[in-house]
Amino acid sequence: MARDSALLARAAATGESVFSIYSWERPTLSFGRNQRALGQYDRQAIRARDIDVVRRPTGGRAILHHREVTYCVAAPVREHESLRDSYELINRILLEGLRRVGVTAEIAGGGNAIAPTAAPCFNLPSEGEIVAEGRKLVGSAQWREENAFLQHGSILVEDDQSSLASLAADGASDAAAPPPAPATLRSLLGNAPSSEDLAGAICAALEDIEDCAATILSEDEVRPSALAILPEYLDERWTWRR
Repeated sequence: MARDSALLARAAATGESVFSIYSWERPTLSFGRNQRALGQYDRQAIRARDIDVVRRPTGGRAILHHREVTYCVAAPVREHESLRDSYELINRILLEGLRRVGVTAEIAGGGNAIAPTAAPCFNLPSEGEIVAEGRKLVGSAQWREENAFLQHGSILVEDDQSSLASLAADGASDAAAPPPAPATLRSLLGNAPSSEDLAGAICAALEDIEDCAATILSEDEVRPSALAILPEYLDERWTWRR
């Protein structure tokens, strides 16, 4: 999360966009920027399951990052570009990347706008999110500053999200409600593509749709800035701030 925040600052300073895709070394529960977690999730149960916890700089609701792939886009806000415009462009890239690994997905309609409650991210799809066979496959959230934005999203390979209800605190009705089973790449394809294969497909889609001259950004270019921000994301006063 510190790295992605550093990428946001870089986008604001340089006007360059970065689309990154990664997986997680350890199971990690992430809360949305403004989501209520205090009194909703049981810290003792989370520690007992050996799950790390972090709060994202972007919005949205709780996600268990384990058998999934996360994407991150840090980009300048283009003139006259709305949140919907940038969201739709990123969705086009994701849909094409998913198509290349054999997944037929679409954009959810219906006009649903989900508030940042304690419920898990994959409880219900919001309008504009990516679904497959009527179930949510990709959960995304964006945070905007004056001249740049950061968007995170989680693409499910397996269903770990259904276990989030077991981490709810006593009396936390939103967090404790078992979510409907989301779509996963394994359920749709009958197998689980590797993170590398999925990342390769999305990067190829990015080159075709948005920038055929895209280059690889060295981690060394962003690491010093990320390390400077890191203490903020290690601080439980941020993680459990609300």
